Amino acid sequence: MLEKALKGSRGYGIWVACLLLLVATGFFFYLKQLDYGLGITGMSRDVSWGLYIAQFTFLVGIAASAVMLVLPYYLHDHKAFGKITILGEFLAVSAVIMCVTFVFVDLGQPGRVMNLLLYPSPTSVLFWDVIVLNGYLLLNLITGWTVLGCDRKGIPPPAWVKPLIYISIPWAVSIHTVTAFIYAGLPGRGFWLTAIMAPRFLASAFASGPALLILFCLILKRFGRFDAGEKAIQTLAKIVAYALATSIFFVLVELFTAFYSQIPGHMQHLKYLFAGLDGHNTIARWMGVSALTAVAAFVLLIIPQTRKREPLLAAACCFVFLSLWIEKGLGLVVTGFVPSPLERITEYTPTGPEVAITIGIWALGLLMITMFYKIFVSVRTET
Repeated sequence: MLEKALKGSRGYGIWVACLLLLVATGFFFYLKQLDYGLGITGMSRDVSWGLYIAQFTFLVGIAASAVMLVLPYYLHDHKAFGKITILGEFLAVSAVIMCVTFVFVDLGQPGRVMNLLLYPSPTSVLFWDVIVLNGYLLLNLITGWTVLGCDRKGIPPPAWVKPLIYISIPWAVSIHTVTAFIYAGLPGRGFWLTAIMAPRFLASAFASGPALLILFCLILKRFGRFDAGEKAIQTLAKIVAYALATSIFFVLVELFTAFYSQIPGHMQHLKYLFAGLDGHNTIARWMGVSALTAVAAFVLLIIPQTRKREPLLAAACCFVFLSLWIEKGLGLVVTGFVPSPLERITEYTPTGPEVAITIGIWALGLLMITMFYKIFVSVRTET
């Protein structure tokens, strides 16, 4: 079936060529980073995680969101998701590969990756994050590809696939929970030291992932001659609306806890995040955009009349994706370092090479999604 990804219209070829160009540009700047070191990025001693880890954290949520299709379809026989469950699994595969790539470039030297394999440490949360991410990648790749191959042949999937699908449901929750524990397990960082970090991660994941999938379904309907069905799209939109509402609620709970208790260490981080601190307000401007787009998306999604209009639904999903990309990305990562435990404020701004590498990895992910979805649509067209 792989050969189907190599055939397509002229527009498809131009799109793939543009993505390959972005990947090549990102790889070029990665070679420069490899030669010079992480000093080429905007990270510093005080802010040691930046754009790379922000993307990693966000994309783990995108990968975990596949469970919002798998669970209703396989456990509750929600047949409306029958057409698009494989799309969710392929989205998860691409997202996990992007996650691993972002961690790879953040390590600085490729040889350091071997330390995870040669010197495993079961007491480290990072060790378990590697286990669950790679396990989830294999589960989705095997089940998605097997089910698609059976669809092509017009036969039911083999019996051994079902147990893997059932295992992938709690596994999806585990990958984002373990990622949340990486942050919540650092006692020296008051902003991350919260018991609801994992629920916050899951709520935002179940909003951003399905929102992105809705956008892909609308694109496939427009350019790929594949209609996911109105019922499936509207069900996903409702999931996004309620998950977004839960995510907003969790942020408000954090604000209440910090400011009602008047704990200075917690308040300073949130002041920096939403209003700026001592004239440093770069992140606060971004968070203003995040808050406005989150509210706008929730209003558009919660009203049935606007949710059922495809242009407004697409706009709402874009707002959800942008809002949570900001809030779950640099907003979450950088604010944990600012101010430092010594109350020092060090601003972080991604450099040009850092942005180019990030764009290159996103292009790699979009290239994989494009090829997976091209194969999926071709098989569906044949059958």
